[in-house]
Amino acid sequence: KMNLLFPEHHLSHAASTFYPSPYEEAAIITVDGVGEWATASFCHGKGKDIEILYELQFPHSVGLLYSAFTYFLGFKVNSGEYKLMGLAPYGNVDGEDMKRHVEQIKSELITIHEDGSLWMNQKYFNYSTGLTMVKEKKWEELFGMAIRDPESEMEQCHCDLGLAIQLVTEEILIAMAKHLKKLTG
Repeated sequence: KMNLLFPEHHLSHAASTFYPSPYEEAAIITVDGVGEWATASFCHGKGKDIEILYELQFPHSVGLLYSAFTYFLGFKVNSGEYKLMGLAPYGNVDGEDMKRHVEQIKSELITIHEDGSLWMNQKYFNYSTGLTMVKEKKWEELFGMAIRDPESEMEQCHCDLGLAIQLVTEEILIAMAKHLKKLTG
């Protein structure tokens, strides 16, 4: 007779990094689209134990936010995110369009809390109830550009938007790490 265990998605991620590491104690953050209902988990690993301190819940997800931009910029969700990440360095870091996009993301699409948790304005997103990641017309109006056809030329506006979401994602993850460090020491 064999027992089957069904561990939580994020706990599995945490275990797969903590247990093979050389550390006896660690703060552990796992972030992805969604696993069960959690979209990010904040854990404290000590010895052989991993304690989940708190989690972010669907539909509020850094991973789904990033995938929404992947979709809008014409890449395939759940496989093209690396292309979006690769697009970001081509954005104009001092450009007014890129700076405006960062502000649009932070004022219209999401609210970032001090602990790195976020609230996503669902009037712009379609992934929880529809067949696409975003409400395309709303995004086109917000960013002043059409959703990119996957076969179309890459333009500077696409690069600038890619850089904007990369910077916002980094801001969120750094806030998460700083907060978890405070909690775990």
